[in-house]
Amino acid sequence: MGDRSAAVTRETTETAIELTLAIDGDGEATIDTGIGFFDHMLESFAKHGLFDLTVRCEGDLAVDDHHTVEDVAIALGDAFEQALGDKRGIVRFADRRVPLDEAIGSIVLDVSGRPWFEFEGTFSQQQVGEMTSRMAAHFARSLAMNGGLTLHASVEGENAHHEIEALFKCLGRALDDATRIDERRSDTPSTKGEL
Repeated sequence: MGDRSAAVTRETTETAIELTLAIDGDGEATIDTGIGFFDHMLESFAKHGLFDLTVRCEGDLAVDDHHTVEDVAIALGDAFEQALGDKRGIVRFADRRVPLDEAIGSIVLDVSGRPWFEFEGTFSQQQVGEMTSRMAAHFARSLAMNGGLTLHASVEGENAHHEIEALFKCLGRALDDATRIDERRSDTPSTKGEL
């Protein structure tokens, strides 16, 4: 297994991002997006996915949180796509549910190279800290579209903090499951021969 890591720099008129990802990490994260709750969610994603992740983002937070959350997801999706290369030997599929008190996050995932996103559920409060709750679903969508993932996500609960955190933890665990190397496999897990 080679070095499954990537470094992505993304700069627009709305955000400037430097991001590094090591898929086969220890769950270490250094995150600074200017949105405290979003930082916490990315740390949780890395911890539970066992990804080493650094993110530094300067965004137009005077406008709102949208561009920062979306653009970090785009950069993270690009990083997964780069780090996985031809996806040779990966498990490919994952199905996870993660509870946090009354809330449950669910992810069904295919590292297919065919981006698709479906989301079911609502967030119980509009805002958590400085992050708009719906941006959690938009983060997952942007990650899927840029990482070549087929991603079905859902949340349920009574507390948006718990709902969002369960979703991010679940996303980390599912991506860890799907990107693991299957020691029985030496080829790309597709009848087409590529993903």
